Amino acid sequence: MLETVSKGFKAARNRLKGRTEITAEVVDEALRDIRVSLLEADVAFDVVKRFVARVREKAVGEVVETSVKTARGKVKVSPQDHFIKICHDELEGLMGPVDTSLRFAERGPTGIMMVGLQGSGKTTTAGKLASRLQRDGKRPMLVAADIYRPAAVEQLRVLGRQLGVPVFHQAGVQPPELCRLALAAAAQEKANVLIYDTAGRLAIDDTLMVELEQIKAGVAPHNVLLVVDAMIGQDAVKTAAEFDRRLALDGFILTKLDGDARGGAALSIKEVTGKPIKFLGMGETLDRLEEFRPEGLASRILGFGDVVGLMQDFEQHVDAEKAEADAQKILSGEFTLADFVEQIQLIRKMGPLGELMEKFPLFGDLPEGFQFDDQALHKIVAMVGSMTQAERLRPDSITEPRLKRIARGSGRTDKEVRDLLKQYHAMKAVMKTLGSAPGLLSRLPGIKNLMGLRKLQGKGMEDVLGADAAALEAMDGGMDPAAMARMAGLPKGYTPPMPAAAMARARLMGYAPEPVAVAESAKDRDARARKRKAERQARKKNRKKNRR
Repeated sequence: MLETVSKGFKAARNRLKGRTEITAEVVDEALRDIRVSLLEADVAFDVVKRFVARVREKAVGEVVETSVKTARGKVKVSPQDHFIKICHDELEGLMGPVDTSLRFAERGPTGIMMVGLQGSGKTTTAGKLASRLQRDGKRPMLVAADIYRPAAVEQLRVLGRQLGVPVFHQAGVQPPELCRLALAAAAQEKANVLIYDTAGRLAIDDTLMVELEQIKAGVAPHNVLLVVDAMIGQDAVKTAAEFDRRLALDGFILTKLDGDARGGAALSIKEVTGKPIKFLGMGETLDRLEEFRPEGLASRILGFGDVVGLMQDFEQHVDAEKAEADAQKILSGEFTLADFVEQIQLIRKMGPLGELMEKFPLFGDLPEGFQFDDQALHKIVAMVGSMTQAERLRPDSITEPRLKRIARGSGRTDKEVRDLLKQYHAMKAVMKTLGSAPGLLSRLPGIKNLMGLRKLQGKGMEDVLGADAAALEAMDGGMDPAAMARMAGLPKGYTPPMPAAAMARARLMGYAPEPVAVAESAKDRDARARKRKAERQARKKNRKKNRR
């Protein structure tokens, strides 16, 4: 969902790459890219104008120190680093400060009133919020106050059955009176939180807006939350402003951020209304409601991922001790195909692959328009599911007849099964190398950029990597090539040959040093030009010969 807004910041980063100074002209060029992408993402024009002005004011005329003293010591920085930090701080300020807390009653049940337009996802979000409160030890009750939409009451009852949560409704009763009856019935159900699911309505529909005011006056909810569809862009801001004027909102829940939402509402709504975004709703399952973190969203927009948010996702679905044991097994290169599928099933529980990968630091360095295929995971699970237990534990035992049997059983081709086995063996080798040389992680562009930003903010990687953070930060400059060769089992002093294209990719990823410029005489330059010309002519003759 962040691709539209991210591309402008990515273009700005590329413009500043390698610059030794920030001039007004360079900043204006970078900000032009950012301005266009924000407007394309449907961010409100006034918000874009103020954001760009604040970034320009801080970036232009600033004396850029090549070494910044932070709480963690001195950090070497570039003009690009300074500009990115300014953008990160302004994005975070644009969406924050955040307050994801809900007010709870000291006595009696707590009321949470859900309001919004038709089709914004209020009923599903009410179920997600009930699920979240259940995990926090609360006893919620859902109140079906949407008497206008067909099957709205039945939808809420289905969600209640899935969660084991009581649902209150009485036919033929108007919503204001229905909510008052629910408040009286809460004690019988032993519920300490009431979630009122009201009907969707337009902010200009005065009759229905008066009905909401009557509900609020009758039950005095402790929290009034506006559920906003993130796909409606700038209209979300206008809607939020009118609902806030009539009901004095306490905060927002943004839904459908996993769809084609361009992110404009998330960047505009807090700036315009002054009320915080409390939760983000993604997906249809009832566990897909997460606290809004401006720092994480700003980091994702700039292409650094959201590692802290990723770790929170893991904590919700993974047992810590088992995860540590699995990680040790994977990084030792001793994991089997059964372990491989177990990790895939874990990833599938955490949500769509594309949404998950957005939180990885490498996401910002992928080509524009790159899409992850969720079906690829289903195919892998099907192929491994067609193997015997012995074959999963020892993939080397899979012969050609067995391979054909696995392909038939999973409905895939022989080639797909062979490719899976190749990928599995390649992954084992890569994981074993990473396990023995953790410094390799620091050479990945996304990780390097994330580490640089956090150092500039005076932060480390401890909240992300724990005890391994110190080792990774020590390798910030990269591992000594000789040490890497020894870990790979190569003889001392041996450097394996590498094709030119592979060397170029290695330099781009930071694995290999840039070539040292060597002074070349005019005679050598002419000789090299003649050699290249002869090679081109030879290739041209060969093509003509082959066509005959």
